Amino acid sequence: MNRRVRRKVTRKGKEKLILPSYPEIESEIADLDNKQTVDWTSLPDDTVLQLFSCLNYRDRANLSSTCRTWRVLGLSSCLWTSFDLRAHKIDAAMAASLASRCKNLHKLRFRGAESADAIILLLAKNLREISGDYCRKITDATLSAIAARHEALESLQLGPDFCERISSDAIKAIAICCPKLKRLRLSGIRDVNAEALNALSKHCPNLLDIGFIDCLNVDEMALGNIASVRFLSVAGTSNMKWGAVSHQWHKLPSLVCLDVSRTDISPVTVSRLMSSSQSLRILCAFSCSVLEEDAGVTASKYKGKLLLALFTDVVKEIASLFVDTTTQGENMLLGWRMLKNKNKSLDEIMTWLEWILSHNLLRIAESNQHGLDNFWLDQGAALLLSLMQSSQEDVQERAATGLATFVVIDDENASIDSGRAEEVMRRGGICLLLNLAKSWREGLQSEAAKAIANLSVNANVAKAVAEEGGIDILAGLARSMNRLVAEEAAGGLWNLSVGEEHKGAIAEAGGVRALVDLIFKWSSGGDGVLERAAGALANLAADDRCSTEVALAGGVHALVMLARNCKFEGVQEQAARALANLAAHGDSNTNNSAVGQEAGALEALVQLTHSPHEGVRQEAAGALWNLSFDDRNREAIAAAGGVEALVALAQSCSNASPGLQERAAGALWGLSVSEANSIAIGQQGGVAPLIALARSDAEDVHETAAGALWNLAFNPGNALRIVEEGGVPALVHLCYASVSKMARFMAALALAYMFDGRMDECALLGSSSEGISKSVSLDGARRMALKNIEAFVQTFSDPQAFASAAASSAPAALVQVTERARIQEAGHLRCSGAEIGRFVAMLRNPSPTLKACAAFALLQFTIPGGRHALHHASLMQNAGASRALRAAAAAATAPLQAKIFSRIFSLNSVLFSSSFASFAVEFTGSDFTQSSAGYPDPAFPFDFLADSREEPREIGRPPNPDVIA
Repeated sequence: MNRRVRRKVTRKGKEKLILPSYPEIESEIADLDNKQTVDWTSLPDDTVLQLFSCLNYRDRANLSSTCRTWRVLGLSSCLWTSFDLRAHKIDAAMAASLASRCKNLHKLRFRGAESADAIILLLAKNLREISGDYCRKITDATLSAIAARHEALESLQLGPDFCERISSDAIKAIAICCPKLKRLRLSGIRDVNAEALNALSKHCPNLLDIGFIDCLNVDEMALGNIASVRFLSVAGTSNMKWGAVSHQWHKLPSLVCLDVSRTDISPVTVSRLMSSSQSLRILCAFSCSVLEEDAGVTASKYKGKLLLALFTDVVKEIASLFVDTTTQGENMLLGWRMLKNKNKSLDEIMTWLEWILSHNLLRIAESNQHGLDNFWLDQGAALLLSLMQSSQEDVQERAATGLATFVVIDDENASIDSGRAEEVMRRGGICLLLNLAKSWREGLQSEAAKAIANLSVNANVAKAVAEEGGIDILAGLARSMNRLVAEEAAGGLWNLSVGEEHKGAIAEAGGVRALVDLIFKWSSGGDGVLERAAGALANLAADDRCSTEVALAGGVHALVMLARNCKFEGVQEQAARALANLAAHGDSNTNNSAVGQEAGALEALVQLTHSPHEGVRQEAAGALWNLSFDDRNREAIAAAGGVEALVALAQSCSNASPGLQERAAGALWGLSVSEANSIAIGQQGGVAPLIALARSDAEDVHETAAGALWNLAFNPGNALRIVEEGGVPALVHLCYASVSKMARFMAALALAYMFDGRMDECALLGSSSEGISKSVSLDGARRMALKNIEAFVQTFSDPQAFASAAASSAPAALVQVTERARIQEAGHLRCSGAEIGRFVAMLRNPSPTLKACAAFALLQFTIPGGRHALHHASLMQNAGASRALRAAAAAATAPLQAKIFSRIFSLNSVLFSSSFASFAVEFTGSDFTQSSAGYPDPAFPFDFLADSREEPREIGRPPNPDVIA
């Protein structure tokens, strides 16, 4: 193994700074290099122990297993003085297996009631600090047992969530069993009575730091009897009797710092405490509405004492504690940490202040109060960034969580405040967060990744994260064995993957493989990580190259597994969206067919259309829509009950979001390409809901509903059903009123199908199986349809251009007509031979309106630049269109539009390939290949990834403001 210490070079602006090198180390390393191999087991024990101390518990255990020597060293008690078990559910068996390492355990962090029950089985009698969160279900019995087994306990913290099942009885037991207690911080206790507080005063003479935070009732008079207390917090506690507080607490002889934030403390109480207490130096009163409404309350009013609130300059106030003015400014906390001459009393105050500031800022951020923009931009962001550099791990975590939370302004719509996010970036917060994310401490990794994820909703911040190497860091964290770390890292990749410019970097960093592996690793019991991983893969799958990587990494199987087995709605929604995006790349890769061939994929998606969650139904319908463009998938979807499911979905979504309506109609459009499916949709009652959707106010819904009805109208029985269900007025309305040209075009084509004569025989028999037709006036419907078809075609006809084209055979005149008539999106429609044949036959229809409509449709399908123009021209040749077009162009009774549109086709055919030149000559008698200079070059088609299917979509995950202390 080759190790090399290189001289480090960093940059400051454009200058290069040479950092110190150490020749003696370089010499030693050079000797090792010359030997070419290194025997790691020969390293001194203290070096190995130092190496182990930089690893998390899992890596430490893995490294210890490599040899007997390291196994012994790995059990050294000095490596197991602290435990952070929050990422694990500790049961009795696991606690018993860890007990041998816990002889000298001093500090323990845990999460949840189950882990709390197992703490006593660790046999850590020398435990001095316990910190727990998610403690809502911890009972008096559990807490009393913990206290009884750990008499040396000096610090106990439970929060920030409420300890609803803990009462004063447990506090009394703590006081009796833990006489060495110095710090007690509990959150959300319903009632802290005088008996419990008096027990603390009597049995815990060294109790310096008390926090009863967000409690319902606290006995103020009894709390005022604990003479030893120096640091006291009742932040968020309700039902306080401030009159009793003002008369009692100023007598506390040692009280230095008091936190009354988020309470209704009055200005009178503040004034009395500040003026009467001889020892009190700092009063924290953040988010106290009564104080904030009183203009007379100012920091300068109390000389020699600090009032920290939203309306004071917090940084300036804290800086006044120091004699050394170099500690002042925004980096005041960092300046204090770097002081050479430490003051013990001041250090205790600053340590408490860091904890209190991090806690209160996080609580304020969670409340999402209005009117705090100036505070966050001027002070809050800087304070959080400074707290992230604290030596207290829990303060660092809360500060990172605060950054993740204060930028979020709308949880449901994934909205963040761009100004706040960019302020964090401007102050160097991205580098700080990425450095925390590289820490070996998994709690810091998790909270830093969460903050990076939320901030990255802002495109500028996302760019900065990528430029600072954040993608590689997040991809690495996504491989973590710690589920919480992997979950937040996956969330960061989810939001970064919204940007097209980041997708390739994520793939290059191994992010695709890491995300797929996460799904297999946490396939059960990890809903959060699964949703984020699937969401990130869905965004990546929208990119053609990345979608191929997703498939190669096993992503199709992983996502189908989620769609089939996971019951969590968020996971189902993102898995279905990912499958939709994978299937949306048309002929550029084989993912569409690969998804359809994956066992259970289509059945799972059909089943998800019945979900009670609208988002799941929408994404499942979108996936089926895209998959239906593969012939085998289309029939397999129908065989899996897709027709019935999608008709039912269309019937139920009349009041749903436009997104769901669009996809429901789009999926039926895709299935209706098959004649058998088209007939089945009509028989299952699919016509009526599609007509209802055609009346939607949303342009996208117009297009998919019109497309589905166009396909259905090809069948005479369905055409009659559309008439019977009142579809003619709906299609007519689309024809003249829709904002979408495509919707208007397809509505006109549907009407043309319905009244070209093929429905008449069916109308005599009736559309139902009983042969009974609803009473409708076909003549009236026909007149209405033809009138509006004619009006539609005329909207694309410039009279002056038509007159010029009629008077001249020059291609330039036809070009002008073509550009006026072009419907750009129509070039992405792909018609079958039967459909082209029907339009060719329509050219012979006695109705001038239908002739003009048919010529107009054939023009749209063959305009150069259209995705399938060459295909359509070939089908027209096979259908004998030349004769029909020639007849239409020459007929005296044919409308002018039919004549001109027919002539234009001949010009278009020349531009496809030389194989069609003879066809053009046959029709026109002229060779346009030498005289088409005036015709514009064929436009490249829009980057539609599939014929009329839903495009891939990238969305970011909702910011995650949840607190993990």
